[in-house]
Amino acid sequence: MPRAVKKLFVKTYGCQMNQYDSDRLFEVMAEIGFESTDEMAKADVVVLNTCHIREKAAEKVYSDLGRIKLIRNKRLQKGEETTIVVAGCVAQAEGREILARAPVVNIVIGPQSFHRLPDYIFSAEQHKQRIVDTDFPTDLKFEHLPGRSIKKLSAFLTVQEGCDKFCTFCVVPYTRGGEYSRPLKEIVREAKELAQQGSKEITLLGQNVNAYHGANKKGQPVSLARLIKKIAKIDGLERIRYTTSHPNDMSTDLIEAHRDIEKLMPYLHLPFQSGSDKILKAMNRDHQIDKYLDILGRVRDVRPDIALSTDIIVGFPGETDQDFEATMQLVRDVKYAQAYSFTYSPRPGTTAASIEDQVEKHVASERLQQLQALLKEQQLEFNRAQIGKKLPVLLEKPGREPGQLVGRSPYLQLVHVIAPDEMRGQIVEVDIVDTTRNSLAGSLKRAQNKELA
Repeated sequence: MPRAVKKLFVKTYGCQMNQYDSDRLFEVMAEIGFESTDEMAKADVVVLNTCHIREKAAEKVYSDLGRIKLIRNKRLQKGEETTIVVAGCVAQAEGREILARAPVVNIVIGPQSFHRLPDYIFSAEQHKQRIVDTDFPTDLKFEHLPGRSIKKLSAFLTVQEGCDKFCTFCVVPYTRGGEYSRPLKEIVREAKELAQQGSKEITLLGQNVNAYHGANKKGQPVSLARLIKKIAKIDGLERIRYTTSHPNDMSTDLIEAHRDIEKLMPYLHLPFQSGSDKILKAMNRDHQIDKYLDILGRVRDVRPDIALSTDIIVGFPGETDQDFEATMQLVRDVKYAQAYSFTYSPRPGTTAASIEDQVEKHVASERLQQLQALLKEQQLEFNRAQIGKKLPVLLEKPGREPGQLVGRSPYLQLVHVIAPDEMRGQIVEVDIVDTTRNSLAGSLKRAQNKELA
């Protein structure tokens, strides 16, 4: 009787780079015969791919591990073993503490070591070892990963990892290491593999993606703009995006790429974090608001229809009412299509966590509510401006309504439209007829009728 195929369940927390890592982890495990499952109770290996950006991130992981323990115990009663893995940035930060607090865990691996998971699973299962690997290995994980096999219409591709900026609120340099840019040839090969698997859209990822400076075949550094230009030549690939950028690395050639490269979508996520130069200095952001606004002005000059997105932190230590008003005024001036906003949460080991002038939580919460109310108005205003327009939409998956498909506009908005399932995977012209803050409603029939008229 053939041995049953082993099942892998992965829960992904946090950022898009974690989603990329989870996709690659699936591909690594597929090489040794694992299949993915959406049901944890059926999984022989359970991986929590964790994020450490927000407050209480570790506690959420421990809470999930408590529930996983119950599932593992039920499987044991049926004679089924479960290997439990904590991966990612919480694993990197907590290390052996996870094994001490959660004896149910077999393996703890940081984000630079998940390519070693097959070997660790063998050791855990065959030798009953409990393993921790939170080193930054000299053998880069990308060199050990298999070819792309996951089929996704819209895929992520990490081109740059780590950070040298050391913002005082951020743990990334400690959990992902210093900046590393993958070689140009390696990225182009992976992008081609994704296109061959059916990907129509690729989002290039990096903690500071526009700091990309990977080497070409001559060993010369290549900018993100040149990388995008190279990838844009790949047959079958229709759309390119990139995130997340830092203002200090927003080069002229990257700005001009938004004008010159048709496949580069009119969307830019450029965090400013605070509208106060005083707070930016305390954050060690190393840029000022005038520079940030100048960059946005130059981007809008070359691509007037571009959708702008950002990250904002309120309640950073030392933030006064005046500092917060500066943030509000910047948002009023720029008018964002969407934004991610948070109250400051101290991360252990970061410089800002030790600053004494912490803002009271209720004050920070009130400021966040004011900011988010303004951002919601702006997002709805941007979406309403699309009504009456015809937008190309990449139809990706079924919607909630019968006969409905959901896709993305060039501006990254969700678009719901009644369309036959055979159109999934196509980029179609859609008339935008209605909107909410979070999505657009389109009519394929009306768009087709216009083409016939």
